[in-house]
Amino acid sequence: MTSAPGLMGFWITALIILVATVEEAQMNKVRTPDILFPPACPKMTNLKNICELGQYRPRYPDKSLPLTGYSDLRRRANAINRLESWYDICCHEQNAPPDSQILCCAEQAWKQALSQFCVEEYSTMSAAYECCEYKNVARWTCFDSDLPNPDYDKKPDYIAPNMPREPGFTFNSDAC
Repeated sequence: MTSAPGLMGFWITALIILVATVEEAQMNKVRTPDILFPPACPKMTNLKNICELGQYRPRYPDKSLPLTGYSDLRRRANAINRLESWYDICCHEQNAPPDSQILCCAEQAWKQALSQFCVEEYSTMSAAYECCEYKNVARWTCFDSDLPNPDYDKKPDYIAPNMPREPGFTFNSDAC
């Protein structure tokens, strides 16, 4: 037969072990970044922020993402990184084109980055992002709704890390 003080000691020890285990698990837990996705479609009303505040919007280097799992977040992060890189081409690597040309370039970059995102979504065994299920105008309308940062505002106290240039985008001025 077990005595009451012995049983109480057992439960106190079990509780201490449980608390220590939970605290250790929380310390080792990788914090997943809050990825601002989907990005808003470029418009004249947000174009200035797209071009002038790019270095103050989040980027997602590989080291900021969990090493395993969360592949959907990784694809979203890659799409944002790609798009911001291509916005830089539109805003800063042309010989001072009019805003209408910059906007056209930014729209092309947005559509191409999200199209590539959808291709990557369908290359996995998991369910694709909802907007990828649509085609043409319906897809773009879907991506341009329920936006976390429609005006491309900067993130307070943030400066984007240097990221490598993302290949694969060439502005087609004839499509404007």
